[in-house]
Amino acid sequence: MTPTRPRDLVIVGLVAAVVAHLLVRFTYSALPTFPLTAGITLAVLGIVEVVAGNLLRARIEHRPGTRPVEALAAARAVIVAKASSLGGAVVAGLWAGLLVYVLPMVGDVVAAGSDARAAGVGLVSALVLVAGGLWLERCCRTPDDPRDEEAGRGPGAGR
Repeated sequence: MTPTRPRDLVIVGLVAAVVAHLLVRFTYSALPTFPLTAGITLAVLGIVEVVAGNLLRARIEHRPGTRPVEALAAARAVIVAKASSLGGAVVAGLWAGLLVYVLPMVGDVVAAGSDARAAGVGLVSALVLVAGGLWLERCCRTPDDPRDEEAGRGPGAGR
């Protein structure tokens, strides 16, 4: 399995932003206002993934006081990490599309102000999830991963 490339996540986020912007443009008057805390759950999941990544990394590196990681558990963590970063990119794009639409209307439409704040919170929360997913994926690499050596960070670096 190849590592997730941030470039791919940016492309997915931009496509989602364009789609969301077009949908909101045609349906905004029929939508209810967005609650301010609508996206907070994503930030919590991202933080949990960072913590889990750090714990998993300690087990993969066989640090004292830790149990070895089963290969299947590490594979599942990578799947969760990839899904989280991709899902976070999609949701970040959706919030960004809403934000781009409502931000110019903040002074004219009352609901646009609260929707802009909700979209800002949702966008930041989705970006936290993307970062958490990328970090968890990085923590699942083994210490002798050849990709680390190629990038100059592994055991054979500097030879």
